Order: sequence, then C-alpha cells, then structure tokens
Amino acid sequence: MTLHAVAITLSGIGILVTGALALLFLRDPVAGMTQTSHLPEKLPQVMADRYVAFTILALGATLYGDLKVIAVLFATFAFMGFADAWIYARGKHPVAKHAAAGFAALIVVGVALLALQQEA
Repeated sequence: MTLHAVAITLSGIGILVTGALALLFLRDPVAGMTQTSHLPEKLPQVMADRYVAFTILALGATLYGDLKVIAVLFATFAFMGFADAWIYARGKHPVAKHAAAGFAALIVVGVALLALQQEA
C-alpha cells in the first residue's frame, strides 16, 4: 500500500468519525457535547478556534487554486451559514448575518463553477 493510499484511507476514517459525531449531535446535542467533552461555557473560545480553522481552510484552498476545492469548501461555508440562520429563525432570533454569510459563500461557489465551465 502506498502512502497515498494510506492518506486516503485515513481521510476516509476521519469522514466516518466526523460523520458519526455529526449524527450524534443532530440526534442528541447533549450526548454530543458529552461525547466530545465540549463545555457550553467554553463555546465562545471553541467558536474562535473554528473561525481560525475556517480561515486556514479558505487560505489553503485559495493558495492551492483548485476551483473544485474552492467550490466545495465555500458550498460547505454556505451550508453552515444557512443552517445557522435556520436555527436562529426557529428561535425567533435575527438571521441576517448568517444568511448573508451563506449567500456570500454561494457567490464564491457560483463564480468558481462558472470559471470551471469556462475552462472546459
């Protein structure tokens, strides 16, 4: 087995673990918090870490310059923005900033996909 194959296999395992945690949080957020050892009072610090990570991902995708990677990454960002907006809307809280982030990310996706079509 090549190192390439090992890296892909390990990435696949990461998908399974992360997906399982996502399902756990969707089904039972309290159990998800317990399983991941997250504490509600640490949420602001956790969110700061997440935004740093998102920035690093966007920087890496931009420097790498692959339009497919950029499209998938920003589609993910759009999902997060719209999902957060939906969560807040259900609680009757303001949604404009989250929805705007979702739409901004969708613009990046659209331009990346148009550029891919133009290059084909």
